[in-house]
Amino acid sequence: MQKVIVLDFGAQYGQLIARRVRDLRVYSEIMPCDTPAGEIAAEEPSAIILSGGPASVYADDAPEVDPALFDLGLPILGFCYGQQIMAKTLGGMVGHTEVGEYGPATIKRVAASRLLDGTPEEQVVWMSHRDSVARVPEGFAITSSTKVCPVASMECAERNLYATQFHPEVRHTTYGTQILSNFLFGICGLEASWSMDNLIDQLVDDVRCEVGADRVILGLSGGVDSSVVGALCARAIGKQLTCVFVNHGLLRKNEPEEVEEVFTKQFDVDFVHVHAEERYAKLLAGVSDPEQKRKIIGTQFWEEFFAVAQQLDGVKYLAQGTIYPDIIESGARKTGGKASTIKSHHNLIPFPEGVSFDLIEPLDHFFKDEVRALGTALGLPDHIVWRQPFPGPGLAIRIIGDVTPEKLEILKNADAVVREELDAYNARLYEETGERNSEHSCWQYFAVLPDIKSVGVMGDERTYQRPVIVRAVESTDAMTADWAKLPYEVLGKISSRIVAEVPGVNRVVYDVTPKPPGTVEWE
Repeated sequence: MQKVIVLDFGAQYGQLIARRVRDLRVYSEIMPCDTPAGEIAAEEPSAIILSGGPASVYADDAPEVDPALFDLGLPILGFCYGQQIMAKTLGGMVGHTEVGEYGPATIKRVAASRLLDGTPEEQVVWMSHRDSVARVPEGFAITSSTKVCPVASMECAERNLYATQFHPEVRHTTYGTQILSNFLFGICGLEASWSMDNLIDQLVDDVRCEVGADRVILGLSGGVDSSVVGALCARAIGKQLTCVFVNHGLLRKNEPEEVEEVFTKQFDVDFVHVHAEERYAKLLAGVSDPEQKRKIIGTQFWEEFFAVAQQLDGVKYLAQGTIYPDIIESGARKTGGKASTIKSHHNLIPFPEGVSFDLIEPLDHFFKDEVRALGTALGLPDHIVWRQPFPGPGLAIRIIGDVTPEKLEILKNADAVVREELDAYNARLYEETGERNSEHSCWQYFAVLPDIKSVGVMGDERTYQRPVIVRAVESTDAMTADWAKLPYEVLGKISSRIVAEVPGVNRVVYDVTPKPPGTVEWE
């Protein structure tokens, strides 16, 4: 199989490189930047891409690359720090400029370029740097520049080495996709042939090879990621897998029943349904701080989970639905990069004393939409595969303030209306465009219950009841998101239905904040 290795130097944009390569239907994998050239060669890659990174190449702890990498005879493309480390390693010079470039910049072609072939002489790219190449290595030609950056791109066609100071992987680089296509197909001679369907057999073999005859346990939340891991492991090892579904009572309406039906009737695995609703209700009573809610719910989940796990014999492995954005936000713990930690990842496991399992994370190099495609190929039903992303603490963090049975019932019913109407809206767009994620489709949508009440009039009488906030966003990978530009008639129907069908609600509002500056969730 054709494969592009992306060496990770710790860039927050780094994950997008692998993603853009896959968008062009070429398989890619992430490896640490300091991986020895021999190990990289053993992977038999077709090409190598060097990511950007936050460091200066002259810093004491700057990430390095094995110089032997450039003697493998493979096409290599570097971005930003990747260009700088290529130049430094091969005898060029990197300087610290007085003026940096951050955001859009215009490059001008100054020489013929295989990498920039078919793109305009002047074009807008996305820059994010202070250091830049001051002198290119021997054999390299400067192919473009800006007013600030004399070496915006360089290449040595004889050795198939190419680099840009800008970021082609970022959508703001107008011809970034064309530049990547030039490298993959024009320079490397690859074919756009990769898809999720032809990856399943490899993933199944990987799980079987790692697990052998041992047993695996999975904390099944009912969300997309854990469900896909469950389906994958079910195909690979069948009854060697035990799925533990901890029902904390904070799931969306009808979800527990749907999850149990799929994993007891469609897949041949052991399924354990833990009814912990009452225990969670007591622990959360009177708690309004969101971080405290998270801590309580997460701690209790592992107590419930390990209570089951310790009753099972022969379990060696714990499977998890960790996906690639989780790893990036945790500081690239699996790729070995040096990315700054954005937030602690929820899948960090507090094993009880004397208890441990080896970890299996078969989705840890995939993005959410890729995971959905994999789920469909594995035969999961659409209502699981296209289920909206859902936080581990469930509806507890979509209820602002303390969680009570009354609030939980209101939110479950209001959220069901939002999902029903926007499921139908997305379905109409799918029929019109043939695309699951068309330009105006919603990627995630749900209801939020704030800790306030408002005055209203219903049936000629004054009411003092709760408002419901509707949140709907467009995104592809959860790294950024914009609020969905829903038609007024759709918003109007959602509002009318919630007020009419959900007792205790007299007002509906719509959140129009993108990410950033907001987040998708409210807490």
